[in-house]
Amino acid sequence: MTAGAMPRWYRVLRAAVFVLLCVNTAYYVAAASVSKGLDSVAWLVLLVLYSIETSHAALMNHRAAASVLRAMRLLAALGVVAAGVGYIIEGDALDAVNTGLWIAVVCLLEFEVRRPQAVARSRVAFVGFAGVIYGGLALLVFVWAWRGEWLDAYDALLWLIAFAAIEMDMLAPARAAA
Repeated sequence: MTAGAMPRWYRVLRAAVFVLLCVNTAYYVAAASVSKGLDSVAWLVLLVLYSIETSHAALMNHRAAASVLRAMRLLAALGVVAAGVGYIIEGDALDAVNTGLWIAVVCLLEFEVRRPQAVARSRVAFVGFAGVIYGGLALLVFVWAWRGEWLDAYDALLWLIAFAAIEMDMLAPARAAA
């Protein structure tokens, strides 16, 4: 689905979520732990890269561009892993679990993009597994809110919305073909 084909409300929602995530990232870099800052920057880079991949499929057919995007994604993924290790060292269990669940989401997205036939053959299992992972992430939103950690709850909710938008972008070609 091209950007022009998306409904206006959807483009506005995506832009608003992206701006809010940029603000959150700036805050975490300036005022939070190194792990939180690194984590936020790395995930923001991954979000941008996935958005480029899902919105500009022709770009991915260009060998050099695809290689650059993959290298950037690898660096961002290393940042996520480093932040996850930092959370473990700091004893921040919720952020460590959150990082692990988001890594599982990225693995699912990668599998969905790279092996669509395998996903189609096992759609029920794939959707069930994705539901469990996203359910765990949603549960963390409630745990942070219950603990009074409002910024973390708000940030986690924004990320769920952002990745839901990526999933919608990935499903758009299948819906258009149907």
